[in-house]
Amino acid sequence: MQASAGFLTELVRETTVGIQQGLVNAVPKLVMALVFLTVAYVGIKIALGIVRGALDAVYPAEQDLIVNLATTVVGVFLWFAAALALLKILGLGDIAASLGTAAGFIALGISYALSGMIADTVAGVYLLRDPDFNPGDRVTADGTTGEVRDIGLRKSRFKLDDGDTVVMSNSAVEKKWTVDADETGG
Repeated sequence: MQASAGFLTELVRETTVGIQQGLVNAVPKLVMALVFLTVAYVGIKIALGIVRGALDAVYPAEQDLIVNLATTVVGVFLWFAAALALLKILGLGDIAASLGTAAGFIALGISYALSGMIADTVAGVYLLRDPDFNPGDRVTADGTTGEVRDIGLRKSRFKLDDGDTVVMSNSAVEKKWTVDADETGG
C-alpha cells in the first residue's frame, strides 16, 4: 500500500512539475504573440489606411464601391498572413503550413464557383472607369436600348423608353455596347 501511495505521490509531483515547466516555457511565446498581435493590428490599420487613401485619390466618390472592395480584399489577405505568422510564433508552424495550403485550395474552388460573379465585378470596374459609359447616357447593350440609370459592381440598370427598368449583368454589357447616335449628336 505504501508503494502505491509513493507511486501516486511521485506521479502527482512529476505532473505538477511538468505543468509548471510547460507554463514557464509558454510565457515567452505568449508575450511574443501579444506583442506581435499589437504590432500587426497597428501595421494593418496603417496599411489599409494607405490603400484606402491611394484608391480614394484614384477613384471618384461615386465609385466608392471599388475602393471598399479592394480595401476589404487587402485586409483579408493581411489578417490571414498575420494569423499564419501568429501560429508560427506559438510553435504551431505545421498547422500554419497546412492552413495556408488548405486556404489555397479553398480559394481555387471559390474562384471557380464564383467565376461568373468575378467576371461581372471585373466588367463593372471597367464600366465604372469608362468615360463613355455613365448614368444618363443612352446606350444599346446586348440588344437592349435604354438610358443608363445605375452602374454597380455586378449589374447595370437601364430605363427603357416605355418606363420599364432592365437589369443586366456587367459582363453581358461589357461584351458589346454602343452609345446611341442621338447621344453623340450624330
